[in-house]
Amino acid sequence: MSELSEQLRAEEAELRFDDFALDDAWELGCGMRAAAADADLPVAIGIVLGEQRVFHTALPGSSADNDDWLARKTRVALRYGQASLTVGESFRERGGDFDVDSRLDPSLYAAAGGVVPIRLKGGAVIGVVGVSGLPQLDDHAFVVEQLRAFLAAR
Repeated sequence: MSELSEQLRAEEAELRFDDFALDDAWELGCGMRAAAADADLPVAIGIVLGEQRVFHTALPGSSADNDDWLARKTRVALRYGQASLTVGESFRERGGDFDVDSRLDPSLYAAAGGVVPIRLKGGAVIGVVGVSGLPQLDDHAFVVEQLRAFLAAR
């Protein structure tokens, strides 16, 4: 198992919620937007609960391409119940290529970093939160940092 895979497994165990509702999505999303704006990050930010997009914003420098990447990474995280980076890394560790070996349409699914499940303490995934606009490891790191801050403030 790679060092990245070990880190991702630890994050999955760490980043869990007692509960998470619409007001939480708004609070988390607004906090993420403020942090991204403070750092001049050209990202799109999205939160999905169930099958409903409940928060979406774009910062200066982002584009419709970022919205598309965010949607594709969101589909991966929801389908696999894991961070989009975790899914991509699991294919790479097995010597595979997600775009080919998953047999999913790459125009709809992207196993690139940046979308992380909203997971309850019992393990159920009830949604996802993500960003797109930075290199994939930076997208992922930003989301994890924001989730840690949000959980610490609760």
